[in-house]
Amino acid sequence: MDEATLILVCKKPAPGIGKQRLAASLGIEMTQKVADALLACALEDACSWPGPVVIAPASAADTDWARALSAPISSPVMVVPQIAGNLGQRLNALDQALREQGMEQLIFVGSDSPGLDAADYAATRTALQHTDVVLIPALDGGVVLMGNRCAWPDLSALPWSSDQLGTTLREACHSAKQSVKTLGQGTDVDQIEDLARLVTLLKQDQRLARRTLLELTRNIISTLKIANA
Repeated sequence: MDEATLILVCKKPAPGIGKQRLAASLGIEMTQKVADALLACALEDACSWPGPVVIAPASAADTDWARALSAPISSPVMVVPQIAGNLGQRLNALDQALREQGMEQLIFVGSDSPGLDAADYAATRTALQHTDVVLIPALDGGVVLMGNRCAWPDLSALPWSSDQLGTTLREACHSAKQSVKTLGQGTDVDQIEDLARLVTLLKQDQRLARRTLLELTRNIISTLKIANA
């Protein structure tokens, strides 16, 4: 089986940056705590990845921060900052840059899908031996994982952050004559309802960062129930 590279596409958590729908319910300070806990889960996955890892921060200004994140990861790690542009443009640029480095099988994840586990990653690596593109759809119509073994088609015009993303991404790949396989269904965390799902999703998960996120989530939900009583 060819070696696959895990690419963590992430944004440095900061007050008022990202997760604005969640912040509308939780406030800026608590939303940052959630973002930090979610990032820790993604890094937990990177630490257990059996091959090369790429951390792709949102801008070159965050390169040193991303290098510090890589310290606990035992696998070879590269830091490749994202370019400016929409998410499709950034993913296309990352894809091209990594292929120029000789990487062929690429698995892209964000930092807000703590439900991903070893079985998901193993199934993705296996599927990439037989298909061009592997996707794990999200409940909200997006995707929580994007794997490919040949260059992405042009992703710049896709409706990112919409419930049509998964469908249009598959259509774009099919139009480029790429075979596509979908695996299961995942959950990302964008709003308060997604946090509530984590209580069930992570209840039996014994990974340390997931246990920390679960405790934080339970505390948030308990506080909100008291506030709304």
